[in-house]
Amino acid sequence: MAKRSSLSIRIVEGKNLPAKDITGSSDPYCIVKVDNEPIIRTATVWKTLCPFWGEEYQVHLPPTFHAVAFYVMDEDALSRDDVIGKVCLTRDTLASHPKGFSGWTHLVEVDPDEEVQGEIHLRLEVVPGTRTSRRLRCSVLQARDLAPKDRNGASDPFVRVRYNGRTQETSVVKKSCYPRWNETFEFEVEDGSTEALCVEAWDWDLVSRNDFLGKVLVNVQRLCAAQQEEGWFRLQPDQSKSRRGEGNLGSLQLEVRLRDEMVLPSSCYQPLVQLLCQDVKLDPQGPGQLIPLIEEMTSTECRQEVATNLLKLFLGQGLAKDFLDLLFQLELSRTSEANTLFRSNSLASKAMESFLKVAGMRYLHGVLGPIIDKVFEEKKYVELDPGKVEVKDVGCSGLHRPQTEAEVLEQSAQTLRAHLGALLSALCRSVRACPAVVRATFRQLFSRVRARFPSAQHENVPFIAVTSFLCLRFFSPAIMSPKLFHLRERHADARTSRTLLLLAKAVQNVGNMDTPVSRAKEAWMEPLQPTVRQGVAQLKDFITKLVDIEEKEELDLQRTLTLQAPPVKEGPLFIHRTKGKGPLMSSSFKKLHFSLTTEALSFAKTPSSKKSAFIKLASIRAAEKVEEKSFGSSHVMQVIYSDDAGRPQTAYLQCKCVNELNQWLSALRKVSINNSGLLGSYHPGVFRGDKWSCCHQKDKTDRGCDKTRSRVTLQEWNDPLDHDLEAQLIYRHLVGVEATLREKLQLLSGDRDAGTSPTGPGGAPGYSLAQLLRVLQDLREAHSSSLAVPLPTGPHHLLELQT
Repeated sequence: MAKRSSLSIRIVEGKNLPAKDITGSSDPYCIVKVDNEPIIRTATVWKTLCPFWGEEYQVHLPPTFHAVAFYVMDEDALSRDDVIGKVCLTRDTLASHPKGFSGWTHLVEVDPDEEVQGEIHLRLEVVPGTRTSRRLRCSVLQARDLAPKDRNGASDPFVRVRYNGRTQETSVVKKSCYPRWNETFEFEVEDGSTEALCVEAWDWDLVSRNDFLGKVLVNVQRLCAAQQEEGWFRLQPDQSKSRRGEGNLGSLQLEVRLRDEMVLPSSCYQPLVQLLCQDVKLDPQGPGQLIPLIEEMTSTECRQEVATNLLKLFLGQGLAKDFLDLLFQLELSRTSEANTLFRSNSLASKAMESFLKVAGMRYLHGVLGPIIDKVFEEKKYVELDPGKVEVKDVGCSGLHRPQTEAEVLEQSAQTLRAHLGALLSALCRSVRACPAVVRATFRQLFSRVRARFPSAQHENVPFIAVTSFLCLRFFSPAIMSPKLFHLRERHADARTSRTLLLLAKAVQNVGNMDTPVSRAKEAWMEPLQPTVRQGVAQLKDFITKLVDIEEKEELDLQRTLTLQAPPVKEGPLFIHRTKGKGPLMSSSFKKLHFSLTTEALSFAKTPSSKKSAFIKLASIRAAEKVEEKSFGSSHVMQVIYSDDAGRPQTAYLQCKCVNELNQWLSALRKVSINNSGLLGSYHPGVFRGDKWSCCHQKDKTDRGCDKTRSRVTLQEWNDPLDHDLEAQLIYRHLVGVEATLREKLQLLSGDRDAGTSPTGPGGAPGYSLAQLLRVLQDLREAHSSSLAVPLPTGPHHLLELQT
């Protein structure tokens, strides 16, 4: 049993932002921090005060997190990026919105006294004093993860302890966010006094005023009753000042949803999983009873989520193809017009969208990646709509004269024909590269549709059924928004975005088999018609080959893929292995291509070179960030592992941005989560010369000065499946519609008694539904029993002393 917390985050757009550049505009992006740790960076939207991002993320994190903050920044090429403002949502705020926090919220000014982070280790005790008083003894031991306030990426922290009119201070520890003091102070406690003990951390500055790092307020009366306490206390901001700047820094539109799940042991979910699998396996006798009921009772707003959860559950059971086939049958059974097939946002359409992203994203990148890269690199002005042509944007021709509108249109058509032709050629060559399970699913879809619409007039319908998913719901959205499909790191500028939109329209026309309806919508797309018509023939030939896969071939392909241990993540990184001698400089990093599988982290000079074994997966002990000051570079991570002799080793890897850093950390943490010997603490610095750069300790084997963050991860499309979590999410959804399910069971029981309903594949009408309701009841009781047993957590007394 474990409690899982996750945040679904959608950063939509901003408006009315202040201008930070001399041009009267800004180049805004967002940084998302969870408890002051940067987790996400959106792409920069250039030269605008009303940016649109539309980026979505799923963050898994410990249930003990406190707040998530969204910082809107202005990117500068020559100086430090400017902070425009922020929005902070506490855990309590998110918990008070079960359906999610959604809407516009004003940006507020960033107050340095509120930008605190880290924890301080205190030992507190009340000891006998004189006859009329007692002594309060406060030992300031150490701190960790303090905010870096100086330009060197660190702070010079000291602690100020105040109580009963007296103030005492520790010594200053230079250049450290992980200081150790081990200093003790005593104060006299008068009977009946209600004053709190205030422990403040400060960054010492020689010239300017000291910077506030955070504080802890201790209830002395409660401490007197407990006599002594010791532990780590989270530093709190100084909120004595009124909030400034609200309402004049623009607004940010967000959609944020917090979900807490109590996930039971796998055995508890087996009856539910088996029941759903049995429903899917009933294919020879016709569609089962439960999946149609779930589809019927799933509202539009949560259909995508339910479809994704069911798909992942059946993927884990090896039944994704069977599940989708059942949905195809349901959709076909209620469709009378061929031109409306799979056009609605049904469970089948949503499940197929999720299926292609989970099972086909690597295939999409292989086919589409080079074409998208070329569009971004060329940055040509492309326009086919005469009403939108802007000749001045084109520049001059070779004769040093502005091009005419006709010349612009012809040049644009040539560019788009070249991109479309290259894409179709790449697609036609990709039959063998398409994953076996995707090919088998499309084969099933193709045959079902052809059987439902067998006449000659519907000859193209099976092809359109395949392209409605492959082209219209997968390739075209990826072309229009390559950033959202991880094809590019940045959003396209206005010129490139228009080229991508026109290319996506052309792909849609090919996917629609060049119907008169699609041609009539935008007559100005006519210059592409020869390529579109040729593309239709190419696409039909491609689909014919794609669905021509036998069961044996499918099994052989799946076996081959299983033996290959497909990469969990791969890409270029810079590596440096320290030997502990002399300073470590960013120039000492070497660029290599890394590949992480479920067996090892390996590297090579190029993606096509032979991989060299680097770190065995089972030997990884931690994957964490490195302090920026350690290398003078940001986005550096460390992989701590044991070598063949069992000795601890560390590899330092540098990423190019915060997103890539967190994606690599997430992937490493996910694949090593069940490793034995995982570390609970680590050093965020490096051992340089004779001491650790973070805490200045001189013992290289010294216990780490910061706690590991193994439970903070970003979800990606290629994540390992979490079977228990998916089952829990499906259980939660079914509990939400349980009352409707019971009404349905009563209705089916009445029909059975009246003899008006035939027996379904699961036995008597409602038999599977009755089983499902019993399983839900058993799971409810298991959850109730689990809540009666407190979860194992850290020392609870730490939070009791915080105010």
